[in-house]
Amino acid sequence: MYLSDIHTHSIASGHGTDCTISDMAKTASKKGLKLLGISDHGPGTFASGTSSYFRSLPFCPKKRFGIDILYGVELNILDVEGHIDLSEELLDKLDYAIISMHRQNYRSGSVSQNTQAYINAMKYPAVKILGHCDDTHFPVDYETLAKTALQENVIFEINEASLAPYGYRGDTRLNTARILYYCRKYNIPIILSSDSHGKEHIGDFTYSAGFVHQAMFPEALILNNQIPKLKIFLQTREYIVS
Repeated sequence: MYLSDIHTHSIASGHGTDCTISDMAKTASKKGLKLLGISDHGPGTFASGTSSYFRSLPFCPKKRFGIDILYGVELNILDVEGHIDLSEELLDKLDYAIISMHRQNYRSGSVSQNTQAYINAMKYPAVKILGHCDDTHFPVDYETLAKTALQENVIFEINEASLAPYGYRGDTRLNTARILYYCRKYNIPIILSSDSHGKEHIGDFTYSAGFVHQAMFPEALILNNQIPKLKIFLQTREYIVS
């Protein structure tokens, strides 16, 4: 069992759920999690949280139903230059940011262009996690991404919603295997993420954990159960691998 899940979406993401943050926290507590991260979609996603919503998050309770709560954002990469959909002023006040490509906001280009878009977006200090870059609709050079992630101290997620049967990003298994290969090669930690829209899949890593374990990926490089190290990483963007 893994004790943290920091890629989840509440009603503020504007689609797929009517759950409040309190609903999410209550479910996470019942499931035995110790740390929950709320990472609603940035304003570029239709009907998602506005800048005012993200401005208010730092004032929300840091503990709910006995578990720690972090407040982040899943940013939309908007173009090859790596522009994102929330200001640095607001990002600096959040606990972390995930960067992702979504077809509503980013028009996929060549492998080189998509890779460069991720690289440029990684330059923002608030960015800590590469979100579902296993997506077959956005081909990238994984070794180049891994080398840049190592340099910038950014980590990859292994996304449950990509690998599960209900996923919609194509057959992501080969891309996930490549991510794990280069993370092992360059000693880069990963985080398992449910990408739960609402409370149904919070803390559910059935397919992502199964894939990672089948690949014999080192447990020491999986941060979900290393909560003190995960918190330090999110605060400092520096990871320490024992």
